[in-house]
Amino acid sequence: MTAAALYAPPRPHPRRHRGPRPGVRRTALLIAAVLIGALLSVVLPATDARAATAGNVTGVTRSGDTFTVATSSGAAARVVMARADIFRIWLSPNGAFTDDPAGADLAINTAFGSVGATLTDAGAYYRIGTSAVSLRINKSPLTFALYRADDTTLLWSEAQPTNWTGSQTTQYLNRAADEQFYGTGLRLGEWALRDKTVPVAVSNQWTENTNASPAPFYMSTNGYGVMRNTWSPGSYAFTAPTALRHNENRFDAWYFAGNSLKDVLGGYTDVTGKPFLAPIWGLELGNADCFNASNPDYQGAHDRLRHQTTPDVVGYATDARAADMPSGWFLPNDGYGCGYTSLPETVAQLKSKGFQTGLWTSTGLSGINWEVGTAGSRAVKTDVAWIGGGYKTAFNGVKQAVDGIENNSDARRFVWTVDGWAGTQRNAVVWTGDTSGTWDAMRWHVPAIAGAGLSGLNYASGDIDGIFGGSPKTYVRDLQWKAFTPAFMTMSGWGPTSPSAGYQDKQPWRFAEPYQSINRTYLRLKMRLMPYMYTMSRNATDTGVPATRAMVLEYPNDPVARGNQTSGQFMAGDSFLVAPVVTDTTTRDGIYLPAGDWTDYWTGKVYTGPGWLNGYAAPLDTLPLFVKAGAIVPMWPKMNYTGEKPVSTLTYDIQPRGNSTFTLYEDDGLTRAYKTGASARQRVDVTAPASGTGTVTVSVGASTGTYTGKPATRGYEFTLRSASAPGTVTVGTTTLPALASRAAYDAATTGWFHDPADRSGTLRVKTGTLGTGTASTVTATALTVPAGTPVGGTAPSSPISQSGWSVVQADSQETASENGAAANAIDGNPATLWHSKWSSGAPALPHEIQIDLGARYDVDSVTHLPRQDGGVNGRIGSYELYVSDSKTSWGTPVATGTFADTAAATRVTFTAKPGRYLRLRALTEAGNRGPWTSLAELTATGRPSG
Repeated sequence: MTAAALYAPPRPHPRRHRGPRPGVRRTALLIAAVLIGALLSVVLPATDARAATAGNVTGVTRSGDTFTVATSSGAAARVVMARADIFRIWLSPNGAFTDDPAGADLAINTAFGSVGATLTDAGAYYRIGTSAVSLRINKSPLTFALYRADDTTLLWSEAQPTNWTGSQTTQYLNRAADEQFYGTGLRLGEWALRDKTVPVAVSNQWTENTNASPAPFYMSTNGYGVMRNTWSPGSYAFTAPTALRHNENRFDAWYFAGNSLKDVLGGYTDVTGKPFLAPIWGLELGNADCFNASNPDYQGAHDRLRHQTTPDVVGYATDARAADMPSGWFLPNDGYGCGYTSLPETVAQLKSKGFQTGLWTSTGLSGINWEVGTAGSRAVKTDVAWIGGGYKTAFNGVKQAVDGIENNSDARRFVWTVDGWAGTQRNAVVWTGDTSGTWDAMRWHVPAIAGAGLSGLNYASGDIDGIFGGSPKTYVRDLQWKAFTPAFMTMSGWGPTSPSAGYQDKQPWRFAEPYQSINRTYLRLKMRLMPYMYTMSRNATDTGVPATRAMVLEYPNDPVARGNQTSGQFMAGDSFLVAPVVTDTTTRDGIYLPAGDWTDYWTGKVYTGPGWLNGYAAPLDTLPLFVKAGAIVPMWPKMNYTGEKPVSTLTYDIQPRGNSTFTLYEDDGLTRAYKTGASARQRVDVTAPASGTGTVTVSVGASTGTYTGKPATRGYEFTLRSASAPGTVTVGTTTLPALASRAAYDAATTGWFHDPADRSGTLRVKTGTLGTGTASTVTATALTVPAGTPVGGTAPSSPISQSGWSVVQADSQETASENGAAANAIDGNPATLWHSKWSSGAPALPHEIQIDLGARYDVDSVTHLPRQDGGVNGRIGSYELYVSDSKTSWGTPVATGTFADTAAATRVTFTAKPGRYLRLRALTEAGNRGPWTSLAELTATGRPSG
């Protein structure tokens, strides 16, 4: 087999994705995963003695803002200063700059005008300077270092020269003491990447710590980001130093400097394209399934009731409306032999019920011109059986779908894909692939979807309750939090038809109570929040900052928010903190509230951070949801789909505290007319006391701009949290009447009502109908800002990620006759094991392994998993466990005992002890078979320690 064949992307298989036999697929994927793991170990070695470097700098020439660096080896580097804060470094081993596989595919916007960069020979280095950065080109040997314009504040520096081997090129950067890293696309797991090695490669495994849509981009808390301008797979080790590798014999990267992570995302998306703006119905719930099961070519069950021909989907739409269940679109075509019938009639009937129609294809888009232009389809899902090769193949498939929609209609692109890459944010929603409806999958979906935004992906999702398996409880919990992300979808047809009472398929209305009502509650809330979520998505299109935000984006200077302690929660826009429940429990621990005041959305209770909130009551119908102080949230009236009724009254839900502002964005929601300015914005400003009692003023500016369908007038309603009733409420110079009851308020056109029992006190104000083109001011006197309860709990104990672990010492390990290396005990793979030496001169017990946890933790439990390969020799009997800050002074054991002579895992709990190092001593062998020790996995729980 040739080297090229070794790392060529796998050819798409006709049943790779949504086939009806998950067991067979999973077996194949597990085999593929093993092969890919072995593959990456071959093509991505840590070092290579044959690697070449550029040597020393022999000179620098310039042409405008482009600088060419000559070297003693004949290699050359080219530096292109595209903007004061954006530049490209291209290193060519042969000195020519003709090999550019990515071309303009990824970096689509690079002409920002003249920079006027300066070039200075500073002796040991050349310096290229702009108003934002200072790039040093060190002469001996050639290495680069980036500073801010002061030439003092370091952003990054190369630890050694970039090298290449003929098949791969690696850059090495020094890592700052507290530097954290984010990005690499839709990574399925934690989003803080320090000490992790992340494959930037397509594998289609869709399991934790793989990458569903990799992106050769990352950014750092030091204030910079990097995109490798390549289609080649790679691997990023965020170690000390970092090792950033791609499988090509060239180095080509774009760099983005900024004063914040948001700035860096702005620069990255200025070059690679801003996130697209979805049609507003795309933010509603969608569903994909086959509705043509009678087709002889269909690869699933042919006798599925209500799925015989494509128009059967209309029955599901009818059910949704009869159940008063919000939802907005269907993908009623599966290319796995399913196909479609009567598409134009189906599209028309669905539209009459408020649903849009898209097509899901595994075979390509040969009919898209007719499907969009004549039949009226408005969305595409590109299946992995077609685009599963990834990289440019997948990218071009998405682009074909975009063109098919936009060249045949005035509609906006709305495409779903796996195997995205850098730049996919401008074209498609990415989703997590074939996953199951389990608590564990939900756990890692939360950081995956929040973390995708750290690569500029505004629309990232996963099938609600997975494609396989699932249950009423996991469905409800998964839908709750995904309702606070921009785009979400259910995938029916491959989950079990009746795993438990009241569960039929993955449509939210096909559940027994109480599940159906809970689903309805959160889908209604999503619809009411549509103007807020749509505005957040437009902000992403303008700035590159996603709607779903990892906590670090909003709180970059909070040391807790910077890391994975907050990976189980996220910000929905700039106002909502969402803390999903991802276990079968009614209590949520470990909610981190950053500095400031946070209102419980359901009760109105105010908490003051920073600190940890533990023991939060979260029965099945309650998603832990908090609103930031000062939040101004626009809301629609209750409706089941966009356009079901006019927005005759727009509500602003306000958490008054200090001064705050919000700018509402509106357009026609359907067409691309917004790109030529057909849109409107309305700014709302609130002034309120920071604490105590005082006057609250809400200033609603005139709606500026116009678009087709913009209302000339509308009513406004304001809901404001206040522990006290107001003295007076006025709109402009008009005093509004106080109303005696909620019923009287609901029946009135104007007026106000204060309910002290509504979320700890809520003032409701109706202004009556006002012109959208005029400004107005609501003033309420004597309102009391609710006082906050400080939170100060400790971080919850949780599994300590093994990604930062390393073996300090093992007194004995067998590596001559088998791979029994001690590192196997902490590799996360139960199939591998550590075995003490046996092949020649087995040493006597006790044996021990010492582990560096990578950081200091308050460790409170250790779990021991014996060998799982069917063998029994070496099972640990009596043991001692130690935790320490020193590798030489361990102190007394934190736990002692004896493990049973079985293959079952045993968890040992103990009083939490702080330390960086963990030591396990095996004093005896459980079966007294010999002087051996073996171990499949050692894991631990705890919390980060100071």
